[in-house]
Amino acid sequence: MHRGLRTVTLALVVAGVSLAALLHSPEPLLDAAERAASDPLLFAGVIAVLYAVRPALLWPPTLVAVVVGYGYGVVLGFPIALAGAVATSILPFYVTRWLGTDAPGADRVSAIGEQYLATAGPVRGVTAARLAPIPADAVTVGAALADVRFRSFALGVILGEIPWTIAAVAVGASLATLSTEGATAGGFRLIALTTIAAIAVLVGPAYRRYGERIGLPVGAGSGGGESR
Repeated sequence: MHRGLRTVTLALVVAGVSLAALLHSPEPLLDAAERAASDPLLFAGVIAVLYAVRPALLWPPTLVAVVVGYGYGVVLGFPIALAGAVATSILPFYVTRWLGTDAPGADRVSAIGEQYLATAGPVRGVTAARLAPIPADAVTVGAALADVRFRSFALGVILGEIPWTIAAVAVGASLATLSTEGATAGGFRLIALTTIAAIAVLVGPAYRRYGERIGLPVGAGSGGGESR
């Protein structure tokens, strides 16, 4: 009975999120944020709404971070946006924990994630995944299915989102008006840099795992010394 309820709920969640993502543009909320920017309390409410609906609409955290930067600037906007990146991942993380085992292919995703994290370690693995140009919610789902502890997941999100958040709030602070085009412009260089950073984060554990397989003296321990 419980498994059947989870299966039905999963189907409804996937259908609802997919439909919402197809039908809803961020433009109305961006317009509302722009109009509310002169009122700190109202602007804070708009930001809260943006973070609340972001996972359901599959918007990237950087989109909201741009809006945060537009209203608060870089110095104040950075910690707010970084905290928002973590907070907005909590519900998807725990919903996946409850529903994910019944999803088609969940066992395969879980096995791949566990193998990856056995090499990289949970914090390092999540950090690299959030640095890479992978959809944030895909990383959240993968980490939840791989049974990463939320504390390790949250730390990995914070570390991996730092460059994305700095860039996003800086873009927002420089915009004269808010728009989807402005919020997503100029991301190619950042994508390249964060991809390189993600590779660099994984070089050490990958070398250790490879060395263990071919018998090289790579030192004690593997997986970055982290445990789940």
